[in-house]
Formats: sequence, structure tokens, C-alpha cells
Amino acid sequence: MKQRNFIIAIAIAFTSSIFGQNTFTLTSNNLGGEATINEEFNGFGCTGKNQSPQLSWKNAPKETKSFAITMYDPDAPTGSGWWHWVVFDIPKNSTELPSGAGNKGSSTIPQGAIQSITDYGVPGYGGPCPPEGHGLHQYIITVYALKTDKLGLNADTNPAVVGYYLWNNTIAKASIVTYYQRKKV
Repeated sequence: MKQRNFIIAIAIAFTSSIFGQNTFTLTSNNLGGEATINEEFNGFGCTGKNQSPQLSWKNAPKETKSFAITMYDPDAPTGSGWWHWVVFDIPKNSTELPSGAGNKGSSTIPQGAIQSITDYGVPGYGGPCPPEGHGLHQYIITVYALKTDKLGLNADTNPAVVGYYLWNNTIAKASIVTYYQRKKV
């Protein structure tokens, strides 16, 4: 009996050391399970502050050469979802974007990072603004660890093309999901 318990204990310890590795993780200090008026877009009938959330990540793979971040709403009634934020060429030594970094003219976006156009038609962060009464929409914010230091794209590149380049250069990715809805008034 003691030998069997010893073997089980060794197996648990071995499994924990193999599968309990630090994983690539994305978190936010100011974004919870549901977005707020701070993140909501200001336009299209929405009156939010359109402030990009604080994001931080850790445990990126050692071979990471740069990062990218996207924010996507798969529930938008467009047939193809809605891209709210696309930023890439974030230097490999970055581990955080402060709140508001995605806003036009922000000096807190890391030097060299490029914010390309979103489905709003302009570069930078564009917050949630689902149609009134359409129910909860999910907003998937993803950080990508990339195997290249530059994607070779610019601020006029549309989200689909950026997505293609991300798909071809991603080593690892981590996401958080938040929700938002506008109720009919």
C-alpha cells in the first residue's frame, strides 16, 4: 500500500512539473467580465470614453521577437464580425500597454508599434458599440507572440491582411474575453 501511494505521489509530482509550466497569459487591471462606459466607443450612437483597456502579459516564449494585439467582436451583425483594435510590431521587451495606449495621439504606445485601421475605418482603438437591443456581444482581446520583429505592414493595412500575417508568424497567443450590450431605451 505504501509503495502504491509513493508511486502515485511521484506521478503527481512529475505531472505537475511537466504540465504546470508557466503559460503565456494576458490580463487587464481595469477590464472585468463586462466592458464599461470607459471602453465604449464614442460614435455610431454610443457615448463612451473610447479608452483602450490596460493590458499586461507574461511568460511569452523565449523565441518571441515581437507582439501584436487584436480586439474582435464575433457577434457583430456583419457576417464577418468586427475588428475593434489591431496593433502590431510591439517590441519584444514590452509586457504591458497602459490604459489609453490605443487612443489616437497616445504617447504610451511602445515606440515602433503600429496601430492599423479597424472596421471603424481609422487606426487605433475603437471600443464596443453593439446595436441597441442586440444582446451581449463578446469582445476577444488577444496578444500574439510572434517569430518576427516586424510584420512589414503599415497603419493603412486592413485587419484581414494583418490577421493573415499574424497567422503565419504566431508562436503563441493568449486571450481574455469581455462582454458588452446596449439595451433599448
